[in-house]
Amino acid sequence: MIRLASYNIRKAVGLDWIRRPMRVARAIAEVAPDIIAMQEADRRFGSRASALTREAVEHTGLVPVETDVGPNLGWHGNAILVRPGWTVSDVRQFDLLGLEPRGALVARIETPEGHLTLCATHLGLARASRIKQMNLLIEHLGPDMSEVAILADMNEWSLRTGVEPLVQSGLALYSPGPSFHTTRPVANLDRIALGSKWQIGKMGVHRTKATSRASDHLPVWAEIEAAKR
Repeated sequence: MIRLASYNIRKAVGLDWIRRPMRVARAIAEVAPDIIAMQEADRRFGSRASALTREAVEHTGLVPVETDVGPNLGWHGNAILVRPGWTVSDVRQFDLLGLEPRGALVARIETPEGHLTLCATHLGLARASRIKQMNLLIEHLGPDMSEVAILADMNEWSLRTGVEPLVQSGLALYSPGPSFHTTRPVANLDRIALGSKWQIGKMGVHRTKATSRASDHLPVWAEIEAAKR
């Protein structure tokens, strides 16, 4: 099984309003993913430098998917870390239109279960913007969505509506559980969408002492493998 995780790290600023990259790194190490997509992984302003130090990234046991967009880990705050030794290719980043600046980071990763097209993104606060952004994601990722896994803070509170473009494109949408707000998790904002190549096993929300103050979101995770034909 491939262990995926998604985590909005809020620029490594915890509930005490102190930026502590190693606290986030310890939380990620606890989840022990093979691949993690992070949102809000940069500092937003100026050069948008990474919110995680090099030491913190090393502590996770993972390595970053490299981009050509400067000193940060990713694109529009989206970053991907992967298991060392796994081959990464076809790294792409693109903007997502909406009321606020958003983007997506995509990489093709060779896993023990075969190729995985991994998309990390953070959708907008307004549903109308999110619908446009989902359609743009599908346009960039298509026409074959079978190998795709989207790991995202989808910012959608409803479990029934607001994600129609993803479902209509053939992706299966999963919610590992309430992940926001850390102090009282009630919203399933962090979700996973999978193409038909993949089947899901266990999934959950990682709520421990390490994650209880590291961010306003809890990390979510899921174990996937190639679907049996």
